[in-house]
Amino acid sequence: MTTARQRRLIAMTVCASLGGCAHYAALPLPTAAPLVATPAALDRAPAGGALRVEQVVDLALANNPELKAARLRSSVATAQTRQAGLFANPAIGGAFLPLLSGAGSVPAWNVGLTQDIKTIITYRSRRRAALDGQRQVAADLVWQEWQVAGQARQIASDLILTARSRASYVATYALLADRNAKLERALAARTVTLMTVAPDRVALQAARTALDALDQTRLVLLHQLDALLGLVPGVAVPLASSVDLPPFDPAAIRADLATLPTRRPDLIALRLGYAAADEQVRAAIVAQFPDLILGGSIASDSSKVINAGPSAQIGLPIFDRNQGNIAIARATRAQLNADYAARLAAATGTVGALLREYEQLAAQLDIARRDLPAAERAAARAQSAFGASNIDERGYVDLVSNRFAKEQEIMTLERALIDRRIAVQTLVGAGLPTVDLPPMPGAGH
Repeated sequence: MTTARQRRLIAMTVCASLGGCAHYAALPLPTAAPLVATPAALDRAPAGGALRVEQVVDLALANNPELKAARLRSSVATAQTRQAGLFANPAIGGAFLPLLSGAGSVPAWNVGLTQDIKTIITYRSRRRAALDGQRQVAADLVWQEWQVAGQARQIASDLILTARSRASYVATYALLADRNAKLERALAARTVTLMTVAPDRVALQAARTALDALDQTRLVLLHQLDALLGLVPGVAVPLASSVDLPPFDPAAIRADLATLPTRRPDLIALRLGYAAADEQVRAAIVAQFPDLILGGSIASDSSKVINAGPSAQIGLPIFDRNQGNIAIARATRAQLNADYAARLAAATGTVGALLREYEQLAAQLDIARRDLPAAERAAARAQSAFGASNIDERGYVDLVSNRFAKEQEIMTLERALIDRRIAVQTLVGAGLPTVDLPPMPGAGH
């Protein structure tokens, strides 16, 4: 009966132990690219219609494949923090020594339980370093979201602006193509010379090259947007006809540059990485003290004499006083300090430089817009005069082409201006997710 009860007790203990253990489960790799065929099938896709720029940003944040992978990496940091919060398991040891010869009458045995005290001493620093690392990963994730949002704004805005400007490029090419066709017929009839036709051929080729370059740019942008949203290449995303962006105030941005380190996720992540490295320096310094293992044991010899008492094991710091790990931790902390200073300087300088470029482009755009009405009036008069045979075809084509060139100049400046605006808003986080870090227990952070 006693043996049966012991077996049941052993079986229950084993089952309880296995119940708290992790079990293996396969996680097969995907066999096909996880790309979506239509924009409507994307997560958080609107009901229908053309998408505004900010709606494209929302789709990118929800569906970008790299962001999805990055969000899973944050789970790894959480697991590492959990591991750092666990104490080292105590160790139990024992021996059973059967009597082989001598005056004894029974087998000898001993049982001991020990605990590594050094892991307890360094626990707080290791725990805080892991928590700082977890928060750093969270801040890095937000910074990656900012980059994806900025790319979505940039690509969607460029697609809208290139689609809007294409009509002007097509009209320019059509005008020059018609003029060139007439000249080619005249050249065949020998009423004009090749010297007369040559400039028009060059202008037509330039217009064709400009139109082809625009179409190539549009196709590249389309593929970039598909990749950003996780769509199959070649899927056309319906976009609105105008660019909607968050409010932009250069003066307010300059005034808030001093607070940028407290708001920009990459700078916050670097500060948290530095804090983790600082805690690792503390842990390395504490770990230079000798290894200390405390415990207790009980033993019985072959004559049934039983002894019990505490035990201690202390390492002798003769060769290794953890000086190598201390040097590594200090060098890492110094490197992160320099990295943060460099990133802070680059962040402030880049925003300031982009704001100056924005102001220059805005001034150039104002001048081009002031010149456009005169070019439009000249083109309109030329068209009327050409219809009344008061101007030759060459003069008419030149004045109308000048109007198209001025329109294209304005659209190029508008695109460059919006590019700078989006870049600045991405760097300062206008309309973008804020950093929401996991709570840090205790004070000092």
